[in-house]
Amino acid sequence: MTSISLAEYHAQYAPKTKTKSGCSKYKSQRIEKDGMKFDSVKEYKRYIELTALMQRGEISELKCQVKFVLAPKVKLEGEKRAKPELRYYADFTYIENGKFIVEDVKSAVTRKLQSYRNKKHLMKSVHGLEIREV
Repeated sequence: MTSISLAEYHAQYAPKTKTKSGCSKYKSQRIEKDGMKFDSVKEYKRYIELTALMQRGEISELKCQVKFVLAPKVKLEGEKRAKPELRYYADFTYIENGKFIVEDVKSAVTRKLQSYRNKKHLMKSVHGLEIREV
């Protein structure tokens, strides 16, 4: 068995996260339409669907990139700086049949990310809100 250095191991086996400009590491392409920025084409298409629903009166109060604070900033003993607040940005919020909906456009891969799952958990426990994933 031959040994290789840690750098050689990472070069051969570690996942590659470098991407072409304008794309995320999950290959979604950011776009800008009508002065609005979207993280993916899928998110933009969902926005078009939601605006059509709003025009038909099926939903109301559509908002994009709504910030929710999951934990306030805190100054920990022994730390020079305060830790920033934990935030979650919902892709969309709206009212449907009198109910407040928080919606996020997610791929199968990003739904499984631990950071997203933690934020989903905190949204339910802190704000009592479920995230609708599309």
